[in-house]
Amino acid sequence: MQKFKHVSESQVSITELMLPSHSNFSGKVHGGHILNLMDQIAFACASKHSQCYCVTASVNKVDFLNPIQVGELVTLKASINYTGRTSMVVGVRVESENITTGKKTHCNSSYFTMVAKKEDGSNSLIPGLIIENEQGLRRFTRSIIRKEQSIKRTSRFKASEFKIEEHIASISSENVQLNIK
Repeated sequence: MQKFKHVSESQVSITELMLPSHSNFSGKVHGGHILNLMDQIAFACASKHSQCYCVTASVNKVDFLNPIQVGELVTLKASINYTGRTSMVVGVRVESENITTGKKTHCNSSYFTMVAKKEDGSNSLIPGLIIENEQGLRRFTRSIIRKEQSIKRTSRFKASEFKIEEHIASISSENVQLNIK
């Protein structure tokens, strides 16, 4: 196994035509179909980097920015943004393209944390990342910050540590009726 790999060594891109079978009741491409494609490309990218079977550990923030129409081409691009010892963050970008006008639209970006696995199911060590430019450093650093925020968020709302009095005021302007006894 290589100790470190360049980002370019594991980048993956796929393009697929969106068919009527991919649409939801409103005639747009179903978000679940796009999520499935995103997970597949994140797997391909992570597996290519680690040279192992990989599993999805988490997905960070999926915002559907623009709808995708049936008949458009959808291109998904994935690259490794961060490497830990056994896990990596894969950045996935989704763009749609109108085939008659050529207009491209950014539909969403998301971050998949993937874990490399050995044949026995235990975690496998992975190569580190060679960062060669400012964009690579920005993505790596952003992944560290996102990881730290996730840990804080998880512990802050742990049932054993949640203090109701600290949160009552924060929901006063929300569309909710509180009937806690």
